[in-house]
Amino acid sequence: MYKRNRPHIFITSLLIILGFGVTSIVSYMVSLSTLRRQIERHALPLTSDTIYSEVQRDLLRPIFISSLMARDTFFRDWVLRGEHNLEEITRYLKEIQSQYGTEASFFVSQKSSKYYYPGGILKSVSPREPRDVWYYRLQKISEDYEVNLDVDMAHRDALTIFINYKVFDYKDNFMGATGVGLGVSAVTNTIADYRKRYNRNICFFDLQGNITLGGPDFLKRDKNIRNIPGLGELFEAITARESGTFQYDYDGDVYHVNIRFIPEFNWYLLVEQGEAEAKRDIFVTLLLNLGICGILAVLVILSMRALVERYEKQLETMAITDKLTGIYNRHAFQIFFTQALAEYERTRTPFSLVLMDLDDFKKINDTYGHLQGDRVLRDVAGVFQKNLRGMDLVSRWGGEEFMVLLKACPREFAFERGESVRKQVENLSWTPEKGKKFSINISFGVVQYESGETQEEVISRVDQALYRAKREGKNRGERG
Repeated sequence: MYKRNRPHIFITSLLIILGFGVTSIVSYMVSLSTLRRQIERHALPLTSDTIYSEVQRDLLRPIFISSLMARDTFFRDWVLRGEHNLEEITRYLKEIQSQYGTEASFFVSQKSSKYYYPGGILKSVSPREPRDVWYYRLQKISEDYEVNLDVDMAHRDALTIFINYKVFDYKDNFMGATGVGLGVSAVTNTIADYRKRYNRNICFFDLQGNITLGGPDFLKRDKNIRNIPGLGELFEAITARESGTFQYDYDGDVYHVNIRFIPEFNWYLLVEQGEAEAKRDIFVTLLLNLGICGILAVLVILSMRALVERYEKQLETMAITDKLTGIYNRHAFQIFFTQALAEYERTRTPFSLVLMDLDDFKKINDTYGHLQGDRVLRDVAGVFQKNLRGMDLVSRWGGEEFMVLLKACPREFAFERGESVRKQVENLSWTPEKGKKFSINISFGVVQYESGETQEEVISRVDQALYRAKREGKNRGERG
């Protein structure tokens, strides 16, 4: 009996072993794909959000301090009295430096051109002095302040991040500049801590691509990301957006980067992760799997489980996608809205909803037919998708209604996005096979989520805003 069944046992065993081998290799490839998706969609954005929050806490604090100093009536009154008492200004600057733990504090008077610091008068600024270029540049810019990476003469030319803030008198006349300085070494230590904590490469770079602050992983390549192979080619695409995830090849490895613009500094935050280390772990796992052929039953179960999971993902995709337009459906919106609420509770980052409706859409169906109406819906959905950031979501809400969820987006910015979409849709036109060319307009309502609201409450508010837009003449937006 054994000999008679031996060929079958051999064939079955061979098939199982071959099946295991093929499954292991496929699993390896799927793991690589999953790894990349995990890095791009979850790991890097989450790390970037966390670091950005800590940057706001650690690096934006000096901006707040400088703002308080610039608005302090002490400076204005002291200058208007003639800058006679040097002890008053030095004591004030010492107190700022001591109380807030800054590396430097200063005030430059427009009237006397004197540069005051906690030790007294450091120098007199002059337009002919290269080191004083920052002061005269500050006078010309439209913003109230600038962030400047410079050396600090009061501390042996130590590299320092200065926040230079304009000071105006009671009649809005320019009186000088004040602010504080943050030691680059302290920020570098913070970046090193991020690197150790999150196992990511991190740097900050300005609009010209210069790496203003960064760990050794970047600085050893180049001081400007334009010159880094692979990453430099993405520079234009990176700076065209406020945030996003990109991928490039460098030194035999695939790197994933998440970019986020920090408007307070006019810098970009770059968080990077390579695949090499994770791929080595996956490859070791593959070798281990190939070496444990004895536990075939477990492998079969795992293979069946992987197959079921794959079909479940396909079913999930079908369940959350609108068949006509290819965008998310109402069910998917409810899922993402729940996630947005959880993120809001964690970060308190505002998000907004935009409800859009095609004006007089029924006339199009009645006049040109439902097939033409379906085409209009698909084209309009395409306009929405082109105007979304990676973190945003558009779903088909009803027959000709679309709901847009904008993360990290206050109401006014959401209204601008809605206006942009409205104008682009207004410029669309269609020419049916029989009939004249026609176009369509949209109306929309915009609301920002308010803490404590339920999904039904915020949707009711945005629906009321849309109703007002319709009532006020259509082809317009209203805030709720």
